[in-house]
Amino acid sequence: MQSEGGECLWGHTERCVRANILDEEMEPYQGAIKDDTAMNGLRLFCTRGGRQHRLEDNPVESQSGPWGRWSEPQWCSTGSYLVGFSLRVEPIRPTAQDYMGATDIRMACSDGQILEGEGLSYGEYGEWSPPCGKGVCGIQTKVEPQRGALKDDSALNDCRLLCCTG
Repeated sequence: MQSEGGECLWGHTERCVRANILDEEMEPYQGAIKDDTAMNGLRLFCTRGGRQHRLEDNPVESQSGPWGRWSEPQWCSTGSYLVGFSLRVEPIRPTAQDYMGATDIRMACSDGQILEGEGLSYGEYGEWSPPCGKGVCGIQTKVEPQRGALKDDSALNDCRLLCCTG
């Protein structure tokens, strides 16, 4: 699913062996007066040589916005791994003063489990991505750069997950 927020740029692609943990960087609702950005970043933790990645190891992360905090990571069940996603995006409204871009994500695990982020309820979830039969092995995010004081920022607007091929 693509959104249309601001001057967004695709970040670098980061790859790993196979992802089984999702973590998102979220800015909580700021109220009616302040600027909201909602989802600022996504990161994955991956398996290496048949073991689960430890949370103290470095995660796989593309570009992220500067606001918010990282949520508690969510795991697929033991032996399961990420295979797809659906992104919640606030639609652009011409009269809106505070566009947020992506506001939450759902991730599907290979055993059918659905992981849902701790994001905001604005916008609608898009279609599920085509499933990655061998799992997710990378991430790329599209983020609006910080625009400056008194301008509307949206941070993360889109993402791509890369399927494992081998």
